[in-house]
Amino acid sequence: MSPVRVRIAPSPTGAPHVGTAYIALFNYAFAKSQGGQFLLRIEDTDQTRSHPSYETAILEALRWIGLKWDEGPDIGGPFGPYRQSERTEIYRQHAEKLLLKDGAYRCFCSAERLEKMREEQVKRGADPKYDGKCRTLGDAILAKKLKEKAPFVIRLKVPKRGKCTIEDRLRGSVTCEYKDIDDQVLIKSDNFPTYHMANVIDDHLMEITHVIRGEEWLPSTPKHVLLYEFFGWNKPEFIHMPLLLNPDRTKLSKRRNPTSIFYYRDAGFLPEALLNYLGMMGYSRPNGQEKFTVEEMISDFDIGRVALGGSVFDIHKLRWLSGKYIRESYTPEKLAACMAQWRINSEYFSKVMPLMMERMETMGDFMPRCSFFWAGELDYDAEALIPKKHSAEETAKVLQSMIAGLEHEPVWNAAMIEAKAKEMAKIWEWKIRDIVAPLFVAMTGKNVAPPLFQSMELLGPHICRYRFVQAIEKLGGMPKEKLAELEKELEERKAKLNPQPQPKPVEPNPEAATPTEPENRPPDATPPEEPPATV
Repeated sequence: MSPVRVRIAPSPTGAPHVGTAYIALFNYAFAKSQGGQFLLRIEDTDQTRSHPSYETAILEALRWIGLKWDEGPDIGGPFGPYRQSERTEIYRQHAEKLLLKDGAYRCFCSAERLEKMREEQVKRGADPKYDGKCRTLGDAILAKKLKEKAPFVIRLKVPKRGKCTIEDRLRGSVTCEYKDIDDQVLIKSDNFPTYHMANVIDDHLMEITHVIRGEEWLPSTPKHVLLYEFFGWNKPEFIHMPLLLNPDRTKLSKRRNPTSIFYYRDAGFLPEALLNYLGMMGYSRPNGQEKFTVEEMISDFDIGRVALGGSVFDIHKLRWLSGKYIRESYTPEKLAACMAQWRINSEYFSKVMPLMMERMETMGDFMPRCSFFWAGELDYDAEALIPKKHSAEETAKVLQSMIAGLEHEPVWNAAMIEAKAKEMAKIWEWKIRDIVAPLFVAMTGKNVAPPLFQSMELLGPHICRYRFVQAIEKLGGMPKEKLAELEKELEERKAKLNPQPQPKPVEPNPEAATPTEPENRPPDATPPEEPPATV
């Protein structure tokens, strides 16, 4: 019997998600309970959204929470490279093999044709998927297009008839009709693979025995099964974990909760408490114990005990568990040392001090006036957020727009934040002081505080983002339908403010743009690279 080998395969396209740590933990516990190996692979085939700083953040976050891997991009191993952008020639070679086996075909359809096709499908109530126009191109037409160097993608040639049955450790047999599955793009026009192609090839070549991932990947698994069959490879065992949920049992989303691992680090949660809490998500130990170490979890781990109903991620329960660790597992000396590593240290104080000196008369003024730098959550009235002559709804829009503007900035500093605030003032036609006023309250809980943008730089993006979210909730929240309307209005206002000449259409990869949130994608769209929101 082959030794157990599992992997976690995050995509470096944003802040490291607690869902990544959740899936990583269960992979790790399963492997170690079987005497196996746990791999880390970076799936950076999305060249538009991937960034080296996000990869660094993934490694840092998983180390902070207490997970270790046996092979990975930072430590190497016998099956490297462990970064997909360094394996593109492997994927191209396998794509050629797949074309020869008639398991795939070249598709020359333009982005415009695909868009029009999908619009028509949506109008008549059909699921948007490729109509197969290029499946049966004659040899002469194919040769002509290749000679002309016409751009193309390579698509999976899904059978028109028959069924695919997936055996899942937790869910039993899951069957679907091939006619309902799209001819998935495998190689994009930029020669980079999609998640589906790279995932299957890497899992096979790295000898992965068990694929343990979030249940949102279950609809994609028939495509993966087909690839295994076309290549003539043995399939790994599939185990699709339940989702992490908000308290209202919707999918855990950064629109409602802090999902970045770094939020919990920066807010002062203990890493072992967070890892312990993730181990309770959909899982219970045979003895019913709630507070346990990873080693204790491994000692009696049985993945069959995972419940499929989905697990509510309750930050209040996490706070309770973190407090339990403080009281039961820490001495005063150990806790003081831990807090010194956090933000109770001279390095952090020295950054705060220049912002406070002009606002102090005695040293006793310091902590009361800047406690928000260390606070987990702030307490203030919603009315304090709303500038004069503006409404709660208008203010929520501005705050949500600030989130969108700051979301994917790779460099976080005061100058960038100030520039975004000024940009929002122009877009929404607000005075800059009316933009700054609710930001002061949202970030500090006060109407008057140290310099705002320098304070936000020190607080960091993860704390600031959650404070934005909390402020929006105080103002009545931002439902998904309102968020969609806001995104459209924001783009229209930006276009009006900065009219741009329309570029000539090019032949991009039709599957290149993938939504950040999996729940927003159409039924057959390519999911985001595993897993920034793999939960």
